[in-house]
Amino acid sequence: MIKEPIFFERNRVGRVYTGGMLFSNFFGDPPIDNFEPEEWIASNVRAINKVQKSEKEGVSKAKNPDFYFDELLEKYPEELLGKNNKFRILVKGLDSAIRLPAQAHPDRTFSQKYLNSAYGKTECWVILDKRPGAKIFFGFKDGVTKDDFEKAIDASEFDKDAMERLMLEIEPEIGDVFLVPGRTVHAIGKGCLILEIQEPTDFTIQPEYYCGDYKLSHDEMYLGLSREIAVSCFDFGKAPDAKLIPKDILKAEKVNVQNLVGTDNTDCFIVNRIILNNGEIKLNVNNSYAVYIVTSGNGTLIGRDYVKEIKKGDYFFMPAVLMDKFTVKGNIEIIECY
Repeated sequence: MIKEPIFFERNRVGRVYTGGMLFSNFFGDPPIDNFEPEEWIASNVRAINKVQKSEKEGVSKAKNPDFYFDELLEKYPEELLGKNNKFRILVKGLDSAIRLPAQAHPDRTFSQKYLNSAYGKTECWVILDKRPGAKIFFGFKDGVTKDDFEKAIDASEFDKDAMERLMLEIEPEIGDVFLVPGRTVHAIGKGCLILEIQEPTDFTIQPEYYCGDYKLSHDEMYLGLSREIAVSCFDFGKAPDAKLIPKDILKAEKVNVQNLVGTDNTDCFIVNRIILNNGEIKLNVNNSYAVYIVTSGNGTLIGRDYVKEIKKGDYFFMPAVLMDKFTVKGNIEIIECY
């Protein structure tokens, strides 16, 4: 059955914050904000929501063959994933119309100890678009202590800016790349369309009382853990550099491949940007699998007895068994994640 790349039905996921207007210029959706501000891409992860749209919310459904992605991975692990046989990434598109709560995600050690998971949630952000005044927040300001943080948690019930005052503020540009290691405090500000590549969990510890006008429950703030344990997930040391500088892997007249996140940054995932100027490139990722997202332009995906036009907003999963068997050509920009 695994004879061609796997394309998926659209997969917008509910959250308690509003957004999604910037999806209009990316996916062609209506230009409105609503409570489905995230698109989960080639996902085998179920969303952790207080109210679920369905028991499979968050899991992608393939167009052909007609299976949920987690079921496909269970049925054909070697064909899809290669010798590794583990799918270790989750890719999302998200656009927030508000500042999200200050938060941190667990690293693997914390997840193994408290959440019964082999994965934390180190993540990477690629800025695809933005609204006027877009911001992100990353790391504590110098001198912020755990005691300052605990006081801000209490104050956030009545002062919605209490936590924001503790964090460093960044004005991102389209094309910027940021790496957010587990345990690092951060918050996505209003107005950023982000492609997020992360470990395959939905673990977030967000110890503010409000997300916009929505009051978070204890479980939503602390991931069902005690406040003491949850707060121990935050690192109060100096934050690492947030912004990454792309490195050219291949640079020619018609083809430019940039490494955005590599093994010197994290062992969780690799992210590349492929830019073709009326060019052509074979998709070959060391006999592994990969997720591809078209972020600009259009082109053609070509294999044996296979031709498919692709454009901005399209995404697909390339099984390990098909690596080195497909070529992309055109005027197109693609993000490659594995």
